[in-house]
Amino acid sequence: MNNFNPLSKILDDNRLTGSNYVNWKRNLTIVLTAEKLNHVLTTDPPALPEADATDEQHEVVRKWHEADDVAKCYILASMTNVLQKQHEGVPTAKDMMVNLKEMFGEQSRSACQIATKGLMSTRMVEGTPVREHVLKMISFINILETLGADIDGETKIDAILSSLPDSYNQFILNYNMNKMIVAPSELLNMLQAVEDLIKKSQPTVMMGEKESPRKFKPKGKNNFNKKPMDSKFSEKTLGVFKKGIDKKKSKGNCFHCGKLGH
Repeated sequence: MNNFNPLSKILDDNRLTGSNYVNWKRNLTIVLTAEKLNHVLTTDPPALPEADATDEQHEVVRKWHEADDVAKCYILASMTNVLQKQHEGVPTAKDMMVNLKEMFGEQSRSACQIATKGLMSTRMVEGTPVREHVLKMISFINILETLGADIDGETKIDAILSSLPDSYNQFILNYNMNKMIVAPSELLNMLQAVEDLIKKSQPTVMMGEKESPRKFKPKGKNNFNKKPMDSKFSEKTLGVFKKGIDKKKSKGNCFHCGKLGH
């Protein structure tokens, strides 16, 4: 029987050494969420049931401690041997994570600042795929939440919408007017549909069809782009022009002899 657990392999491949704290924490969150154990990192242990407590109250306490024990095992199993020894006596999974944050928290703070800057400054370039851009913005949001940032749903959507180019202005206007509330993944699907409409509305140029460059045509009488004259017509015109010059030159008396025609 094959008992291979892909979630365990995620942690095996990303074992905490210290320098990889941010990536390790992100992968640990994925595993604990998949196993429905992540709540023990955000809640304190429930109070021990009193003598007159109901069976239901006893069951709630038992389930929480059971989940906490499994979460601690995941955390310890994904550390180096040195870190394991340092955390073997820590009472809860939440206490382990607090201790690890104190040890490697500077990396987390730096990663949080980088993700925050990316979320606030990233802008989609007009004409580029909207899917890649939105996935990048969602990635920044996920990193911040993994590192402990509390970002509400409206802020996530506002960050994505404000990063879109002008061609999406009409969609943003309709979104706000209809007071829509969607998750980032739903917004991605909507924006991809809008992207298709934008592409269809843009004028297309047929393959192989090139726009001929506009020729410069000077104003006035001297139009240098006129069609060349026929060679025979040019020679005839040139002959008449020369003959006219000769006639003009032949008029008047010679300066030396005083006779007409020289």
